[in-house]
Amino acid sequence: MPQLALYTFGVLKSPLADPAPLTREFHDSAEPIYRTLSEHPGYLGHAEAAEGSRGAHFDLDWGPWGRFAVPAWYDKGRTTDTMAFAASLSLWTDLGLAFDAIYTGLHRAALNRRHDWFERTGRPAYVLWWVSDGTVPTWQNGVSLLEHLHDHGSAPHAFGFRHAFGPDGTPATVKGFGPKDARAH
Repeated sequence: MPQLALYTFGVLKSPLADPAPLTREFHDSAEPIYRTLSEHPGYLGHAEAAEGSRGAHFDLDWGPWGRFAVPAWYDKGRTTDTMAFAASLSLWTDLGLAFDAIYTGLHRAALNRRHDWFERTGRPAYVLWWVSDGTVPTWQNGVSLLEHLHDHGSAPHAFGFRHAFGPDGTPATVKGFGPKDARAH
């Protein structure tokens, strides 16, 4: 059964190491949000650095998720003190369940505050794509597909919730972005 990969990337207004209250607030919200998402139906897992890895995202061992990467247009810091981005890579069983997890609860509350924390880049903040069961998407897959989505728009191999596709490549409707009560499964 195909699985849904989700890569997110946002440029923060200030580096994560910045002690300013808004930056700390964003940083401190991450753990409870990840915990809530990991308990949501349809969640399969997310990229985590190997235990004992130290350093910035670029220096960590991400195991099967591959070497950490960011979009070519990201032009801020890459060290622990200068990084000004938030990125995630996760796997889901279902388009509708992933949508529900992202647009409800703690994550929805954080999305409502995104303009407090993130720059408006004019680029997509996330990309979705289907992978074969047992395939672990990589950071580079996510970056490449996010850039493809920006350059070419939605396609069966790189899309957003608004213009989604099912595992078979046909257009799919997601509850909240189409006819009332429609849901892609």
